Amino acid sequence: MLRALKAGFAYFAAVFAAGFVLGSLRALVIAPQLGEAIAVVLELPVILAIAWIACRRIVGRFNVPASPASRLAMGAAAFVLLMGAELALAVFGFGRTVSEHLASYWSAPMATGLLGQILYALFPLIQLRRQTHS
Repeated sequence: MLRALKAGFAYFAAVFAAGFVLGSLRALVIAPQLGEAIAVVLELPVILAIAWIACRRIVGRFNVPASPASRLAMGAAAFVLLMGAELALAVFGFGRTVSEHLASYWSAPMATGLLGQILYALFPLIQLRRQTHS
């Protein structure tokens, strides 16, 4: 299980780094031109593709066991870290309150992003299921 948690941390770090770059591009370049909702819809497939590739590589690098529990632990660890980092960025980077941040998930762009983040958390398990059914 420790390998899965370490892999979850590495998975989070890789995808967060990519998401930080893409999110900055989205917020500073794309959203002002096309609107936040369209910018999120354009960014989502790119970050999910990056997450898919990162997940596959990290599973192999950390030799995460091919069990649903290990893969769920990896995805859950990555998801919790991502949600924490997003909250910290909202509070300390943008001066929002925790309540304001949580309320923002009711907006279409944030809800879309949250769905993508849930999918990202499930990638380790989805990839395991694809391996066992191939």
